[in-house]
Amino acid sequence: MAKHSHNFIETYTGLVGFGFDRETDENAIRYYLQKFSDDTLMEKLVGRLTDDELSEIFFMINKILKNHLSEPEYHSLFLKDNE
Repeated sequence: MAKHSHNFIETYTGLVGFGFDRETDENAIRYYLQKFSDDTLMEKLVGRLTDDELSEIFFMINKILKNHLSEPEYHSLFLKDNE
């Protein structure tokens, strides 16, 4: 069984926009991140990113994870090493 899922993108039918309201903003972020992490897109895009862009993405994601997840949540939800 796969450890990772991207079910939201497969079922969401609402507005994809930003700046309308908090709920729409949250849904837009979920939608964009799941689309962005698609394996086919990543294969095409990652090699085209500059070193600075790679660093910026990596450190931004790590900062968000550190700011909003406890250590156990980080391990179970992000690393998925407690399953």
